[in-house]
Amino acid sequence: MNHYLGIDIGTYASKGVLVDADGGIVASADKAHKMIVPQPGWAEHRPREDWWDDFTDLSRTLLAESGVAPESIRAVACSAIGPCMLPVDDVGEPLMNGVLYGVDARAAAEIEELTKRIGGDVILDRCGNALTSQSVGPKILWLRRNRPEIFAKAHKILTASSFLVHRLTGEYVIDHYTAANLSPIYMVDSLSWSLDLADDIVAIDQLPRLAWSTEIAGHVTSAAAEETGLAAGTPVTAGTIDAAAEALSVGVRDSGDMMMMYGSTIFIIMLTAERVRDPRLWYAPWLFEGQHASMSGLATSGTLTHWFRDEFARELDPGRAVIELAAEAERSPPGANGLVFLPYFSGERTPIHDPFAKGVLFGLNLTHGRGDVYRALLEGIAYGTNHVIETYEDVGQSPVRLLAVGGGTKNKVWSQATSDISARDQILCSRTIGASYGDAFLAALAVGDVDRGGIAKWNPIEAEIEASPSDVYRRQYKVFREIYNRNADLMHRLGG
Repeated sequence: MNHYLGIDIGTYASKGVLVDADGGIVASADKAHKMIVPQPGWAEHRPREDWWDDFTDLSRTLLAESGVAPESIRAVACSAIGPCMLPVDDVGEPLMNGVLYGVDARAAAEIEELTKRIGGDVILDRCGNALTSQSVGPKILWLRRNRPEIFAKAHKILTASSFLVHRLTGEYVIDHYTAANLSPIYMVDSLSWSLDLADDIVAIDQLPRLAWSTEIAGHVTSAAAEETGLAAGTPVTAGTIDAAAEALSVGVRDSGDMMMMYGSTIFIIMLTAERVRDPRLWYAPWLFEGQHASMSGLATSGTLTHWFRDEFARELDPGRAVIELAAEAERSPPGANGLVFLPYFSGERTPIHDPFAKGVLFGLNLTHGRGDVYRALLEGIAYGTNHVIETYEDVGQSPVRLLAVGGGTKNKVWSQATSDISARDQILCSRTIGASYGDAFLAALAVGDVDRGGIAKWNPIEAEIEASPSDVYRRQYKVFREIYNRNADLMHRLGG
């Protein structure tokens, strides 16, 4: 039987699946790693240890546990954390830690300068996105200015997925969906690299070759085969960002479909019939030529649950801490007894795009306990998510279907609050493994073994989270919005 390998590198863990021709999971595995925060506003990974070693360990584990012969794997696809930045030398070795996606806000000065120099309207028109902490171009310029000795050695600038593809195949390739985050050097209308807007960031020959996510980027080399256990010559797709693979895994395929990914961050992808032009949202060509995607995301979501557990639940057994905290939150009523939480612990991405936004716990009194605070944290993420959904409605793109995926869907308080606050039902598919499962489907697509509609058979709908709107949430959501609006100037005074 044919098999397909999908591996995803996330913010705090990597996951892999080996899938058969019917979409059945033959084996799955995961491996934890850490996000490095060298200083406030920065976020990094170690490319060899956190990306490549995770890939090789997972690949070997999946093969060993399944007993599947490497030769039966028809194709491999990988995905990774959103648009990050990694300079490599002329043999593809990392020159520094990988700089992560929008949670890393180190290039604020470069964002401001480029926006003023080029013009925000021009950047939005040509690149599809306003420059924010999610943009890779300003981070490359930051590298050039602040680490000139590293930039001088940089043969290529890669992302996490393109680094993995190079390790596997020896080819430097990036998919269009990921490349669209390299504003202002990727042009969305021509689907090409260009230095028209800024010729002082990077040279074109320092960037990977562009491809669609289902294109075969190359084949597993003999050296990569020895490290991963895969058969030399196995096709490898161009890969993509984890959120896109995750959206595919739950059947996002038509205009109006919206994925809600509950992970380290909340990330949202909505397919649209036409390109959406709005500086509050991100745009990219979708995984398949001719389709459009409008994206958004909070800076900190699941990350906050880790932070809260580590800082305020140290006495709980690590294996049960999440369960016990969830139970405490359930005992607190909707609205957390009047607490309102702003989840801006790493600034905020969409829709406010403010790297200096700060976290706030508002409304405390002596009756509040840990369960109230934890519930307020989860509801704060849900309020932030609703702010994003309202932004889509503002630009005339109200979602038709909302498909939820990710580990956070298992947290009933969090997922139910999201439906109740947004007044929208959420669809749950039978498998919520996430991006690695979408990767396996991309691998099958790339070699022609399935068509796009095949995901409905691989991963059928299983349940819905029904919305139950309340006056408490409507009232406190207004307070949530006002807290930021009234205090943004104070937050900025505190700086980074």
